[in-house]
Amino acid sequence: MTAKAREHPTTLTTPSDRELVITRVFDAPRSLVFEAWTKPEHVRRWYGLRSLTTTVCDIDFRPGGAWRWGQSDGSQEIVFSGVYQEIVPPERIVYTEIFEQMPGPAVVTTLTFDEEDGRTTLTSTSVWPSREIRDQAMAMGMEEGVVETYERLEEHLRTMG
Repeated sequence: MTAKAREHPTTLTTPSDRELVITRVFDAPRSLVFEAWTKPEHVRRWYGLRSLTTTVCDIDFRPGGAWRWGQSDGSQEIVFSGVYQEIVPPERIVYTEIFEQMPGPAVVTTLTFDEEDGRTTLTSTSVWPSREIRDQAMAMGMEEGVVETYERLEEHLRTMG
């Protein structure tokens, strides 16, 4: 874990049976964090695990527009996709999300970008179809993937300023 990751840890909590809340403070203004999250040229640089290659990054950033992000290890792809439901720049994004390799009911995620003193708290609140599906995703290594992805986002934000 890097010094920055220790200073601003990524936290995952389950406040109710179907919710997952992920929080991280980034050393960047929210306009920059919002841009990094919404433009393909940025997402390709920080999304996912370092050990995988980002192979898909399609973003139609408008309410009703689709998104699709994926990575590959050379033999299989891991792809997530969904539809943007609400966009309030640079404050909030609401979207649906499915894991294409295990299709089922969509997760609904709300991202909020809150700035204080030039730093941004990113909060991702996901509502899952059931506790079982959420817990299964957590058991598959989701926490490690989120932590590494957010560390990569922090690193990328330093190159954007």
